[in-house]
Amino acid sequence: MSRQNLFFEQIGPQAIGSRLRMLTDIITADGGRIYELYGVKVRPKWYPILVALSGGAVKTITGIASEVGQSHPGVSVLVKELIREGLVQAKPQKGDRRRTAVALTKRGEQVYAEVASLCKDVDEAVRDILAHTEHNLWLALGEWEDKLQEKSMLERVSTIRRRHLGEQVQVVEYKPEYGEVFRRLNEMWITEHWALEAHDLEVFAHPEESIIAPGGQIYVALLKGKAVGVVALCKMEHERYDYELAKFVVAPEARGLGIGLKLCQRVVEEVRRRGGRWLFLESNTLLHAAIHTYRKVGFREIKDLHPAYSRGDIQMELCVE
Repeated sequence: MSRQNLFFEQIGPQAIGSRLRMLTDIITADGGRIYELYGVKVRPKWYPILVALSGGAVKTITGIASEVGQSHPGVSVLVKELIREGLVQAKPQKGDRRRTAVALTKRGEQVYAEVASLCKDVDEAVRDILAHTEHNLWLALGEWEDKLQEKSMLERVSTIRRRHLGEQVQVVEYKPEYGEVFRRLNEMWITEHWALEAHDLEVFAHPEESIIAPGGQIYVALLKGKAVGVVALCKMEHERYDYELAKFVVAPEARGLGIGLKLCQRVVEEVRRRGGRWLFLESNTLLHAAIHTYRKVGFREIKDLHPAYSRGDIQMELCVE
């Protein structure tokens, strides 16, 4: 095993980008030398453009970029280089002279024929390597391209990051030190669409007296020690409902980590632990993420609406048994 291979084996698959770049550099360097060996004055990076324009094809920069899988600016630069070398010529399109197509010149066709001839030997060399390796790199590259087309590396890493961050979340009971974040987070989501109401101000000013003392609880979600979400469990004096889920919010920078679901599940678990049966909540359908979380927990909409807040346009219930 070469020193480079040993290095990458120590790092692991996370270094695939660096390893592919190294392999590309090796092959590209040899590509230039192969062209010199055959006396063909062509740079390896021009090859995809020559292939795309072979056989008398006339194509736009956009069309070539789409076909060879490169960016429009990148293909534009290569085409300009080929024009300067006399291998490609511009051909204004009929009916729309603002769009320019390009084609190979006679010299370009001759050079492409020379390149096609040497590529037969390159193809044989590549197939020889494939025949003597355990894994078919050519097929594997196609599989990787398909998978990354389905979901990019960025999307995949982002998903894993969210999962790992979500695993670090702790849901704890309220302490006076969380009073400010409880007020701030709730005021944030309320004032984004509506105005604070008198009952809001009373609860935020005295959460212990308004929620905890009557038999409720407030839960706080901590991410790396920072409070990023809150929810209140309020005791109700109602013939059907034992408790209400209220004042539920997750900080914008912490959304997408499953924190809201953990907070709501903690409330449901506590109601069940206390022997309660029915849980109630009031919300607004503008809060799509919150409504989605409520439904995921198991809440169902109540048709007979009697909102306690002017902003309430949906009420929901859940039997925790």
